[in-house]
Amino acid sequence: MWIDSHCHLDAAEFHDDLEAVLLRAAAAGVDAILAMGGGAAPGTLDGSCRLARRQPAGSLPRLCAAVGIHPHEAARAEAASLTELRQLARADEVVAIGEIGLDFHYDLSPRDCQREIFEQQLDLADELGLPVSIHCRAAWPEVRQVLEPRARAGRPAAGVMHCFAGSETEAREALDLGLYLSFSGMLTFAKAENIRAAARLAPAERILIETDAPFLAPVPHRGKRNEPAWVALTGAKLAELRGAALPALGDQLAENFNALFAPRHP
Repeated sequence: MWIDSHCHLDAAEFHDDLEAVLLRAAAAGVDAILAMGGGAAPGTLDGSCRLARRQPAGSLPRLCAAVGIHPHEAARAEAASLTELRQLARADEVVAIGEIGLDFHYDLSPRDCQREIFEQQLDLADELGLPVSIHCRAAWPEVRQVLEPRARAGRPAAGVMHCFAGSETEAREALDLGLYLSFSGMLTFAKAENIRAAARLAPAERILIETDAPFLAPVPHRGKRNEPAWVALTGAKLAELRGAALPALGDQLAENFNALFAPRHP
């Protein structure tokens, strides 16, 4: 029934029990998982690809991969990083560039460097016909400033605002740019009414759900290591908010995921 559209399966938190994690996901009705890329230096970017190539047997969820340089890692990227990223992005298992974007909350890389790497990866996604998974924290005006000229030039970025946590206004602006909104376990947090408002207003054909595991476990697991099985809790909350039947919502989310993340290599 469910697809986890954003998960960090190559994180150290999953090194010891990944197979058990995937078994629990299957038991919870998770059909597919999109594993995000990590790293920045050459040789560190292929973790999600290695996972997706090692497709689990039997009824375990299918895995696909995204590759990208997170804004936290932007300062560690080299010219060779983009060369390697381009090579990895052509692999059959890669369906997106991500996660990429801007993070002005932690500022772990200089802002001008974050923006440069973000722009370069948007160019790569455009070149290869791949969607993007966008990270945005305390930086929506700047993300919008990057995306709007591309849209006006007839080159809108196809993709999703991962782990959407903005206002209703920001949700409408992102939707106007053609982006999907993906909702994480934060949808279940008591003080996240802004996220629930965005989840109610978004068109049915432009929503996704995710775990961002191992981060942001939904209630009642908040504070624990998150895992793909718990995307079902976010799905149930989304169904409640939208007055939707679970099977119908699951089908819609799967249709949305497949529409956005189908391989698009030239």
